[in-house]
Formats: sequence, C-alpha cells, structure tokens
Amino acid sequence: MLSAEALKEIDRAIAKYPADQKQSAVMAALAVAQGEVGWVSPEVMEFVANYLDMPPVWVEEVATFYNMYDTRPVGKYKLAVCTNLPCALSGGERAGDYLKRKLGIDYNETTPCGTFTLKEGECMGACGDAPVMIVNNTRMCSFMSDDKLDALVEELKAEAGAAKGDK
Repeated sequence: MLSAEALKEIDRAIAKYPADQKQSAVMAALAVAQGEVGWVSPEVMEFVANYLDMPPVWVEEVATFYNMYDTRPVGKYKLAVCTNLPCALSGGERAGDYLKRKLGIDYNETTPCGTFTLKEGECMGACGDAPVMIVNNTRMCSFMSDDKLDALVEELKAEAGAAKGDK
C-alpha cells in the first residue's frame, strides 16, 4: 500500500522508540501515509495498524482525534484557517469568510476541480501573527489580508496547473 521510501521513513520513526513500543510511532506513520496517499482511509489505518502491530481501532482513535489527519479525501491544497479566539478577534473569521466567497465553498468542502479544501484550524501557536493559516499541514502563512489570500490562492492555482502540465 505504501512505497518502500515511505516504509523507510516510518521505520526511522519506529527506531526512535524501544523495540516493544513501536506503536509510539503511530502519529509519524499516519503523517507519512497521508503524505503519500493524500488522506487516511480505513485501509490506510488498517495498514498502519498492522505495520505497527497494534489494534486498528487505536490507529483510528489517533487519526480521528487530531485535526491534521484527513479521514476523507481532500483537495490538493488543504487551507486551514485558525478561527480560535485570538485569531478570530484579529481577522481569522474574516479571512475564512473571504476564502469561502473566493473559492465558492464552505468549511469542510472541496472545490469542484479538486484543488482546494477549506478547513477551520485549531490554534497554530502564532497568535501574534493573526490571522494565520496552514497549507497542507506544513506551510504557515501569517497576517493573511485579502491581498495576501489572493496572492496565495493564485500561487497555488499556478502550481497546481504546472503540476498538471498546464502552462
């Protein structure tokens, strides 16, 4: 189900723990699997559980508890806007509403072309940079004004088009 490269990455995470506690690498294994497959399907969860010698329900509990794991398919770019209180008071809700209008979707929806999924994010630990958002769980974006949101969306659209061979 996962490539040899992904399994090596999971093995590196497992090696950080005592041999009898390899299930401690479950979060890293889920992140690697999601990075390769695009989301954490029931089949992926079962594969990770078998690989880590743990009950599948334990993997499911982790995957459904943390909001960085996607248990449903998402777009190429997942945009998670922080709407916790400090960000909400400093423009997070405005940024989310702006993206909803711009992309024509609501939270937890994906654009028809499959390029963007919009999510409400939990605190990202950058309250002083509000409003903040994270792209695909890896790229933090700060002080997201309408102009910066426009530029980000256009950049990601161009990147998606380039990846498809559209120039």
